[in-house]
Amino acid sequence: MPYDSSLDEKIFSKSLDGANGRVTVSVFSYNKGVKKLQITRENGDKEGNLRFTKLGRLSVEEVEGILPFIQEAIQSMK
Repeated sequence: MPYDSSLDEKIFSKSLDGANGRVTVSVFSYNKGVKKLQITRENGDKEGNLRFTKLGRLSVEEVEGILPFIQEAIQSMK
């Protein structure tokens, strides 16, 4: 069965905006299934537009910034 975006339900989402972009913590449920945590990164280009990129490593500031979002996301997964 191929992926169908209409079956992907966003339960929770909060973002941390930084100097170079944004890190987003989200919880999704696909086709009423198990709720799963997703962490994404978007970097700004020269024009200021955000583009999706590989999450990679997080700085201490980013970890400290998204930790409350992760804890809140855990509660939405229960």
